[in-house]
Amino acid sequence: MPGKYGSTEMKVRVLGCSGGINQSVATTSFLVDDDILIDAGTGVSDLTLEEMRRIKHIFITHSHLDHIASIPLLADTLFDDLVGNPLIVHALPETIKAMQDHIFNWTIWPNFTELPHKTNAVLKFEAAEAGTVVELSGRQIEVISVNHAVPGVGYCVESDGRVFAFSGDTTSNENFWATLNKHDSLDLLFVESAFSDKDIELAKVAFHYCPKLLAEDLPKLKHKARVYISHLKPGCEQEIIEQCQTALPDWDIHQLKCGDVFQL
Repeated sequence: MPGKYGSTEMKVRVLGCSGGINQSVATTSFLVDDDILIDAGTGVSDLTLEEMRRIKHIFITHSHLDHIASIPLLADTLFDDLVGNPLIVHALPETIKAMQDHIFNWTIWPNFTELPHKTNAVLKFEAAEAGTVVELSGRQIEVISVNHAVPGVGYCVESDGRVFAFSGDTTSNENFWATLNKHDSLDLLFVESAFSDKDIELAKVAFHYCPKLLAEDLPKLKHKARVYISHLKPGCEQEIIEQCQTALPDWDIHQLKCGDVFQL
C-alpha cells in the first residue's frame, strides 16, 4: 500500500487455512501487510515474536474456536507491548459477546479487556456491523454477512485498486456474491469448501460448502478472480480440490496452503 509501506502492493500471507490441525497445517489466519490479521486461528503461532508485535488489528469472521484460538494467547504474549497501545479486535457484536462470555471470563482466560486496568486495557473490542467499511491507513475492509451456523461475516479488502476477498465459513448464500459484484474488480478470492461431496448432508447441517454447493454459488460472481479453496478437512484435501476443479471447469481453482504469500 502507499505511504507507510513504501509500495502500492498489498501482501496477504497465509498463516493457516485448514479445517483442522496436524503437523503440517493450522487453522485459519491471514496476515495482511504486516499489521492486520483476518482471523486468528492456530496459524498465528508461525509468526516470530517481532512479527506478532507489528499486529495492530484483528478482524474476526465468527466465534468458532478455530478462528479465534490465538487471540487470548496473543494478548498474554504481547502484554507488556500492548499496555497503552491495545490490540484491537473487530467483530460482529454477537461474536464479541461470545468471546467475552466464554473466553475472557476469568475462568477460561483472564479478561484482558480489563488488564492491567479497565481504562488502560491491552485488548479492545470494536463492533463491526455487517455492511460497514473500516478504513485503516488507506485500506478499506468491508464487512459482509454470510450464512453460517453462528453469526458470521466475510471480508473484502481493497487497497489502491487491488481487491482481495475471503468468504469466512459459509454455505449457500446470495449476499456475499452480490456484495463482491458491486466492486469494479476482484483480484484474489479465498473461499471455503470444508467437506467433499460425499459429506454434503453434513456440510448442509454445519453450514459449510462442499464442491457441489460451491459450484452452484461461485457462478454468481461476475469477476473471474483467482480462486483458492480454504478450510479443507485434513486428509481430504486432494479429493475436495479435484471435486472443485471438476465441478467448476471454467474457473481458476487452486488449493490454499499454509505458507502461501500473495502480492497484489
